[in-house]
This record gives sequence, structure tokens and C-alpha cells, in this order.
Amino acid sequence: PPTPPPLEQPATMAEKALSLKCNTCGLALRSVAEAQSHGELTGHSDFAESTEAVLNMQCVACGKPCRSPTEQDLHTKRTGHTEFTDKTHETVTAMDTEGEMKKLDADMKEELGLPAKVAKVDDKGKAPMDADGAAAAVELFEPEVDEATIKDLEAMGFGRNRAVRALYATGATSVEMCVNWIVEHEADK
Repeated sequence: PPTPPPLEQPATMAEKALSLKCNTCGLALRSVAEAQSHGELTGHSDFAESTEAVLNMQCVACGKPCRSPTEQDLHTKRTGHTEFTDKTHETVTAMDTEGEMKKLDADMKEELGLPAKVAKVDDKGKAPMDADGAAAAVELFEPEVDEATIKDLEAMGFGRNRAVRALYATGATSVEMCVNWIVEHEADK
């Protein structure tokens, strides 16, 4: 009998992103928020995930963490402290860059008063479904259009979504103009 393919092994810590690196200056950053802050301060916008952990050398005398040999040198010059303990592997955690980006995006939209997510509806006005068959939690909105014309188009057999799109796209209340638009855009999804 043929041998089954090997099972996929979970990614080790060395294979996961442990930091973000600024490709402009080489600075290692612990989170998307730090990268965003760095970008705002410096104008840098080119970042990449890295499997290298952010250095965490802690001053034995005062406990100040230093992220680079340059920071250590500056700290030593300012304070006279020369002993540092490497705490990098005690504080390292794998990054969830995608999750952090989604959270920042949602926070920004909330701050601006925008809906978190807008989804399309099908011709029956139904919301998309998630993997479990439950309605996805999204905020849906429909542009304001003439309801009487919608009813006329629905009576002709067109779905509500297509009727709303036709009315919105043409800016008209004429059933004939809407039907023409629907026929011209029949292949639209």
C-alpha cells in the first residue's frame, strides 16, 4: 500500500513573524501600531514581517529596555550603566499582523464614524453567509430610491437588488430607463 503523505506540522516560533522591520531604516518593531507610529514620525512606509525578534537588552541597574546596541551605548553614556541582561526570548511572541491590521482598520473607521464593513446583497436582498451558514455580521445599507418604481420593477420579475442598482445608477424614476439599464448590465455581478 502507498504511504500516506506526512501530516502538516504546526509552524514553529522560528517560522512565524516575530516583528515588523522597516525596510527603509532597518528598525525592528513589535507591532503594527509601533510600525504605524514609526511611519508617522519618519515618513517611512515600507515594512515587512520578520522572523527575528526585537532585541530586548535590559539594564541591570535601572531596568530600562534597549532595542539595539546603539540604544545601549546611548544609555551607557547618559547613565554610566554598563551591564545589560538579554531578555529578548522572555518577551518574544508571534505576531498576528493580519489581526492587528483589521483591528486598527476597525478602530479608524469607528473614529471617523464609518460603518465597519459594508457587504453586497444578492437579488433577494439577502446578506452573505459565513462558513457555518449563519448571516455574516455586517452592516448593510441601501441607497434611497423611489419605492414605487422598485415595486414596479419587482412586479416585472426583477430582483430588489437589481432594481435598486438600476434606479441608483440611472438617477431616474422611469421604469423604462431602469429596464434598459438592467438589460445593458445583465452580466454585472
